[in-house]
Amino acid sequence: MDHEADAHRTDLMTITRFVLNEQSKHPESRGDFSILLSHIVLGCKFVCSAVNKAGLAKLIGLAGETNVQGEEQKKLDVLSNDVFVKALISSGRTCILVSEEDEEAIFVEPSKRGKYCVVFDPLDGSSNIDCGVSIGTIFGIYMMKDSHEPTLDDVLQPGNNMLAAGYCMYGSSCTLVLSTGSGVNGFTLDPSLGEFILTHPDIKIPKKGKIYSVNEGNAKNWDGPTAKYVEKCKFPKDGSSPKSLRYIGSMVADVHRTLLYGGIFMYPRDKKSPNGKLRYVFGSCSNFFWFYFFFPLRSLSLKNYSVITKPYTNVLSKPLCGIVCSMKSSQCHS
Repeated sequence: MDHEADAHRTDLMTITRFVLNEQSKHPESRGDFSILLSHIVLGCKFVCSAVNKAGLAKLIGLAGETNVQGEEQKKLDVLSNDVFVKALISSGRTCILVSEEDEEAIFVEPSKRGKYCVVFDPLDGSSNIDCGVSIGTIFGIYMMKDSHEPTLDDVLQPGNNMLAAGYCMYGSSCTLVLSTGSGVNGFTLDPSLGEFILTHPDIKIPKKGKIYSVNEGNAKNWDGPTAKYVEKCKFPKDGSSPKSLRYIGSMVADVHRTLLYGGIFMYPRDKKSPNGKLRYVFGSCSNFFWFYFFFPLRSLSLKNYSVITKPYTNVLSKPLCGIVCSMKSSQCHS
């Protein structure tokens, strides 16, 4: 038995150790935020376990209900939602929970109430559940504006006010990507330890990418600029190689690949969905929060890298979204 190797395995940067290290940088901290994150991590572990045994535990298929977006709920959707609601309430640090699966916001009873508001999609990409394709959880955390009885206004804040955001992807491995405002870090679940280990420190999206990701089945409903851009990806006129198309259909998986490999992920508005389909609270705002910290200059600007919206605005300050890319803005706009 290699005792030296086993001893080395204890010197790992787990997500718990990472969060506590970050907390130590703020002497005034009481640990409430760290406790909340630990409960989110626990929820991710539970959902990961459920996803891995979904076929055996008869968790595949429809639950017979629809969510607030009008989408048919899968059994895992319902289970994942229950897991996160209970995990967040039991933390004693939340006051309002907003889930994509629930029509109304959940106001935590006073005896278990804290100062944080959590918005989340417990299981993004549920249409891919039954065929074993990567799916994931998306979450974002806000703080109450001041001490008062919580209201929906405490949740309906611009993305610039978000304290933390991230996602957990359930695929060939379970990967949790988190930003608390000072860089983005990725952690992979080690099943033998039951711990998330830091495997992707200080992630930054590549400056250039060779992949474009979009549902071309909607092409007939796109507006002119979108259709023109995709056409240029496939048939560039400058002599460069065409971009490769990769589209999974789970936002977490598509965005995760874009963040690691570069390129562009698009879900633009079209004639069928004039306002787009990426939900600002559950998906776009949370995802773009940690996009904000992926770039080398720690900022999104139309001069260097772009979050393209309709109209072109900063998605973190306005509830509009359409396209995410790591290409120069001139390329995206053309």
